[in-house]
Order: sequence, then C-alpha cells, then structure tokens
Amino acid sequence: MADVAIAVHGGTAKRSPRREAEAGQVRAAIATAVAAGHDLLAAGRPALEAVEAAVVLLEDDGLFNAGRGSLLTDEGAIEMDASIADGETQRSGAVAAVRGVRNPVRAARAVLDDDEHALLVGEGAVRLARASGLELRPEWWFVTADHQAGWLENAEAGLTADEGQLGTVGAVALDARGNLAAATSTGGRPGQRPGRVGDSALIGAGTWARNATAAVSCTGDGELIIAGALAHEVDALMRHRQLGLREACDQALTAGLGALGGSGGLIAVDAEANLAVAFNSELMSRGWKLGGGPIETAVGGNERNG
Repeated sequence: MADVAIAVHGGTAKRSPRREAEAGQVRAAIATAVAAGHDLLAAGRPALEAVEAAVVLLEDDGLFNAGRGSLLTDEGAIEMDASIADGETQRSGAVAAVRGVRNPVRAARAVLDDDEHALLVGEGAVRLARASGLELRPEWWFVTADHQAGWLENAEAGLTADEGQLGTVGAVALDARGNLAAATSTGGRPGQRPGRVGDSALIGAGTWARNATAAVSCTGDGELIIAGALAHEVDALMRHRQLGLREACDQALTAGLGALGGSGGLIAVDAEANLAVAFNSELMSRGWKLGGGPIETAVGGNERNG
C-alpha cells in the first residue's frame, strides 16, 4: 500500500500590501482544502475524489480566482474553466467558458464520468452539469466585493492579473492504491474576451496525471502555459530523459514557461509520494500533507517547498 499524499495551490502573485494582508486567510483556506482531501485519502478513497474535494473548497472560498471570486470578462460576465485527470486510466474531463455552475471542477468530473467526451464548453457544459444534478447559482453569487476591489487596485497599480491577484486553484494527490490524480480550476483573466479558454481546461497544459510519472497542476500565464504544454512537459522529461520529479518540474518551468517570458508555477506528486513545487513568481500559495506528516503551507519563495 502506497503512502498517501496531497498538495494544493491557490495561484501565483506578485508581492503587494493586499497579498501580504491576506496571507493568513490564504494559508488557512489552503490548509482546510489539504485536510479535506487527505481525510478522503486516509479513508481509502481514490485520489480523484480527493483532488475534486480540495478544489471544491477553494472554489467556494471567495479568496481565489475560481468559482465564487472569479474575475469578469470585458463584458462583465464570469466564465470559468476546470479540468480533472485520472492517472490510472489517463482519462480526463474538462469544461470551459461555463457560467452559473457553482463548482466547475464538479462539472469537469461529470464530463469524465459521462465517458463520451473529454472537453465541453459553454452551454453544452452547463447542460451536462444540470443533467448531473450539480448546483447552479446566479451570476451575482460569483462576484465578491473584495475580489473585484482587488482587481481595481491592481489595475491602478499597473499590476497584471498574474502579478497582483491570487488566481487559479489546483490539487494533486496519490492514493493508497498508488493512483495519481490532478485537478485545476480558474475564473480566467480579468477583462478577457468572452469565450477565451485558458490552460486550466486543457489537459497537458494546466493539468496532467499519469501513474507512471506524476500528477501536475499549473497556474500563471495561461497562454504561455499552453504554448509550452507545461504539465505534459514534466511527464515528458520524466519519461524520455529519466529525470526525477523535482528536476523535471524545475526544468519544465525554466526551459519552458520561463524561456517564453511567462510567469507561473506548478505543484506535482509522483507514485513514490515525492512532492515538487516550482514557480518563478514572487508568491505562490500552496500546502501539502505527505503520509502521516503535518499539514504545511507556504506563500513566499523563501519558504519550504515540500
């Protein structure tokens, strides 16, 4: 029986007074998500359930750019992306540009469970969510005053979304049967065009899981994460160059996203319960629990990375 492990992230950001003031809240939210996922793993539940449960809590929290707290498009709407990947079967489910679905990661899981398609967008994804009995909410429910105020403050300070705003959330896990899973969810970029799809909905870009290598969840400059196939690049470096998890993550970030001029980060776990965190932004909120160890959280780059 494998040691269980889970890691969670709440996006990357640039240092700012707002981010420093929220650090305690962010750590607490991350720790709660880690605990929820780990409780499922400790009870023998699959990694797929653990990452979904962890991400649901972050989507509902309101501190992050995912689910409740998502940012607005240039037409003042909220469109969300999410994906989930099963390392045992290498099957996945994803949704993009969805509106009104309380938990996009659950909609992504519904796509996976439906077993007909891998990605649904817009109204098609909402219809499946509704047919699956998922909770829908009016658009105003997703807009938090604090989150939108932070967006305005960032704009006035000349910061981009990935610099001043905590963003995409995600989780990776290893269960007691040795299976890996990953999930990622986002509210997109501030002021994005309607219909824009970011890396969080794309398997191989923002999310990846394969038992033979790793489970990966990414955050940051979505278009450049897509260009570098960041999550899959970790897998490729492990398979084709026989790199260890940490080295593969570091190289994928620096030679991939970094070389393209992008900012962001990722969390990853492998079948040996090794954890890796890599980011080139000033801040990346993250937390983890490995086996019977304590829940640990970090935000800055000078803190332990697991």
